[in-house]
Amino acid sequence: MESKKMVERFRRYLKLQQGASPNTVDAYMRDIQKLFDFLENEKKQPTEVELSDLQSFAAGLHDIGVCPRSQCRILSGVRSFYRFLQLDGYIEQDPTELLESPQLGEHLPEFLTPDEVDRLEDSIDLTKAEGHRNRAIIEVLFSCGLRVSELVNLKLSQLYIDEQYVRVMGKGSKERLVPISQRAIDELNDWFACRNELTIKPGEEDYVFLNRRGTHLTRTMILIMLKRQAEEAGIQKTISPHTLRHSFATALLEGGADLRVIQALLGHESIGTTEIYTHLSRQALREAILEHHPRNMKFTPQEA
Repeated sequence: MESKKMVERFRRYLKLQQGASPNTVDAYMRDIQKLFDFLENEKKQPTEVELSDLQSFAAGLHDIGVCPRSQCRILSGVRSFYRFLQLDGYIEQDPTELLESPQLGEHLPEFLTPDEVDRLEDSIDLTKAEGHRNRAIIEVLFSCGLRVSELVNLKLSQLYIDEQYVRVMGKGSKERLVPISQRAIDELNDWFACRNELTIKPGEEDYVFLNRRGTHLTRTMILIMLKRQAEEAGIQKTISPHTLRHSFATALLEGGADLRVIQALLGHESIGTTEIYTHLSRQALREAILEHHPRNMKFTPQEA
């Protein structure tokens, strides 16, 4: 009974004090339940847990085949839970302080060059009803670096066209202002001319992007559209809405933007999340040197 009470208090803490989204809260609850299932077998209460118990729990995740990235996410939820227990006076010492997460290999996300984004947009058939909408979606994702959840929930009331910026509601209901390019505005205006001809369902009037039935789009619809357009454009990379967000950040970094500026535009809470783009940039520089530096170029006998 006491465990249920502390979990409910943790849920309220995440929602009200941390401003976590419903999806994040649900994910933390699932992570905590995994720990509770483990502790039940060990016949231990959450407040009795020591570092060795948590190490056994982490080892168990590995043993049942949970991938390292998912292990890190689960342990992150457990750490948050025990930080809360300490803050709320349930425990004096946080047992997760010395708990280590599994090492992750460096994962560099796929990104598109501006030329590839142009190819993606040029592959769209503008004679189709959704043509201008899809071009606007791609351009807004690339020009503003939005998450797909932010795009599908984007409202007309969040667009400040004359001032050229967008008010974005990000993770944890945190608001940020993102500049929007003139090209993205032009694509939006073309879409709005088509949007005005739709019969819009009640309650959907403020959404920027709608389907033919007059309701706002889903993440899955965006993903399917982008994969189809990548195929049409002959782009071999694995494309998702997040690819365009990565492309936005990479283009900014390679153009000389400060990492803190990119962090603010992307809505990253930690600069560490943004630093992945320095790896991307270094990788691109390395490939350019290997391909174009005269000391690396191979000559045929005729050229020699």
